[in-house]
Amino acid sequence: MTVELLRNAVRPYAWGSRTTIPELLGRPVPAPHPEAELWMGAHPGDPSHVIGPDGTERSLLELVEADPVGQLGTSCAGRWGGRLPFLLKILAAEEPLSMQAHPSAAQAAEGYAREESAGIPRDASNRNYPDPTAKPELVCALTEFHALAGFRDPERTISLLKAIETPGLAKYAVLLEAQPDPAGLRALFTTWITLPQAALDELLPEVLDSCVKHVRERGEFDVECRTILELGEAHPRDAGVLAALLLNRLTLSAGEAIYLPAGNLHLYLHGTAVEILANSDNILRCGLTPKHVDVPELLRVVDFACGEMPVQSGEREERLSVYRTDAPEFELSRIEWEAGDDGEIAVHDVGPQILLCTAGSLLVTADDGEQVELRRGQSVWLPAADPAVRVRPLSGERTQVFRATAGTC
Repeated sequence: MTVELLRNAVRPYAWGSRTTIPELLGRPVPAPHPEAELWMGAHPGDPSHVIGPDGTERSLLELVEADPVGQLGTSCAGRWGGRLPFLLKILAAEEPLSMQAHPSAAQAAEGYAREESAGIPRDASNRNYPDPTAKPELVCALTEFHALAGFRDPERTISLLKAIETPGLAKYAVLLEAQPDPAGLRALFTTWITLPQAALDELLPEVLDSCVKHVRERGEFDVECRTILELGEAHPRDAGVLAALLLNRLTLSAGEAIYLPAGNLHLYLHGTAVEILANSDNILRCGLTPKHVDVPELLRVVDFACGEMPVQSGEREERLSVYRTDAPEFELSRIEWEAGDDGEIAVHDVGPQILLCTAGSLLVTADDGEQVELRRGQSVWLPAADPAVRVRPLSGERTQVFRATAGTC
């Protein structure tokens, strides 16, 4: 087979939506439980399954392990040790996720080796590095998508802290004002996430009350304060609520994306998006979660570089938009046809690809003549060894497909 449909795993995390993924997949709405992520790839925890012409299925992970060169290509298989380097997802966030950062390749390799030597089980709740690989990621909005990502310019944060100033908060504004740079952010962040619980229990209600007042008065930082109130309501005794005061508050429109390299502290708040990331489970959590938070390790990983978070719409050439990053594990592009446009596009690559249809329907045609119809919510696996394919819309309506490939191999 040249073009193979995938059956993909749905992850039912508590922060997910009961409507978004079921509606995308054409299932009854609402679902009985929240559905947070749809995984497409060869992740060992929940690999996709390739559907054969007779309806039989085989794990994509098994296919890659059995024939890494044929499935991934010589270069990709060699660089990534016979492992598909990326994972593609649909994210459906109804509630905020945890605040987190991911390690660099060097940090991941060192941390993994250290925890292996210490004998910490890979599935232990206090394990930081279950694998030795980096986990950069890029998220592209399908609907309006809200996030906190990267440290805001310190001068702007000082203005925010003064706008919601309370007796307990004033000294921290002074601390950052004395050193408005990455080192000052690091000092303030470290102070806040290591505060004793008694001090947090005194400071957080002050901050939340001041945010309520700021919102009522329609102050300059209305959106930021509403976000702090949302997080404070869900996690009333958590230092992550204070840390959120330091991050850029972003609202992405459909088609806009942010790239989260190693060390970027971030938190997805609400919305639906396509996410592509390195095929890794390494997460250092900061807070807003009952899961393990290792503060010393977090401080080793977090990058305190500051400023506006770059938002990109992709480098566009006719119907194709490519989201450029420095991540070697992946590249994401978007192909879009307006209603009535039926132009065909060739999809060429020497490595593995996943195509995901998010609007309309399209026909995928291989150079050997094989064809597969791809409807909204469906995806296909294109092995490296198989012929190139062409795609064109079928329905006459607006059509959109995302293309995931390995980065520079």
